[in-house]
Amino acid sequence: MTASNLAEALELDHVESHLHPVGSFDVDAHPVPNGREEIWRFTPLKRLRGLHQEAELSGDAFKIEADVAAGVTAHSVSPADSARGKSGYVPVDRVSARAWAAAKTVYEVTIPDHAEIEAPTTIRLTGLGLDAAAGHLLITAGAFSKAVVVVEYDGSATWAENIEVVVGDGADLTFVTVQDWADDAVHVVNQHARVGRDAHLTHVAVTFGGDVVRASTSASYAGSGGSVDLYGVYFADAGQHLEHRLFVDHTAPHTRSNVEYKGALQGAGAHTVWIGNVLIRKVAEAIDTFEQNDNLILTDGAHADSVPNLEIETGEIEGAGHASTTGRFDDNHLFYLQSRGIEELEARRLVVHGFFNGIIRRIGVPALQERLVLAIEAELEGVLL
Repeated sequence: MTASNLAEALELDHVESHLHPVGSFDVDAHPVPNGREEIWRFTPLKRLRGLHQEAELSGDAFKIEADVAAGVTAHSVSPADSARGKSGYVPVDRVSARAWAAAKTVYEVTIPDHAEIEAPTTIRLTGLGLDAAAGHLLITAGAFSKAVVVVEYDGSATWAENIEVVVGDGADLTFVTVQDWADDAVHVVNQHARVGRDAHLTHVAVTFGGDVVRASTSASYAGSGGSVDLYGVYFADAGQHLEHRLFVDHTAPHTRSNVEYKGALQGAGAHTVWIGNVLIRKVAEAIDTFEQNDNLILTDGAHADSVPNLEIETGEIEGAGHASTTGRFDDNHLFYLQSRGIEELEARRLVVHGFFNGIIRRIGVPALQERLVLAIEAELEGVLL
């Protein structure tokens, strides 16, 4: 199917749904949310510091540093000189539209066609204050390339952002975001990936820091044979709100997606939200998809919301399913470990590490995997589970 034929088919296959509203670059086309809308009902709007209203997004209290692998280019350009929009993304909420309009620069990372880059490229954004600001990141993996790109966040910030990821035909890209913000940071980010024919994207979201983090991640397919793995690891402490919203839009036949997010919560007021949505359009025959979210509640006072969704417009599929679990420790696991002489506190720590271990091993970036194990241990340090 050609690109033009695919676009025509999708136009005919337009699906009305409150789960994925129609996008627009016009800020005024997105009313100020009041919290009753389906896409905002879990988000603590009063804690967004006006990102969803009229807060000026003109702050510049941040710095960007980059460790760019050989063969990769990374630089900031003006929006007028950038290639933003090449993913096909159109803002689907007011914060995204405001960030698109307000971004002063676009940070572009480009992997050339056929390049196989062994070392990861790491972009670090450090917030230096709470004045609201906007950013835009565009990552392009050329046809038949292979690379790893990591984006790390830390410091104090009020940050609205759009991220575009374009994976060329036959390319293999691993894209990782690490939210290690200070306790006062607010981050609202919309990420969209377009995956080419026979291409593969591994998207990893790691979220530990911040006061409020709302990350919306979507993916669509530019041709058949594309494959997407979306992995997430998050750990919410007292008072934190960590929200992940996933949308996989199967826009081409013979495509695949797998979504797996795991989170742990501890402390009064710790709140996590996971919304998973997969849309299988009429043109998306012979696809295979599965989404899963698991939450481990470690203490009283923590709350997890988990809502998986499937929208299926054709019955000609290989498979589609979803699962969600939320619970406390498995007493059988604890009994097994304690019966072998392991103290209760250490047994609980081992259970938490075991809960995350399966997904950490699939990330495929050894340095990041080791860092995650240490971060989880730090979260547990000094806490009576």
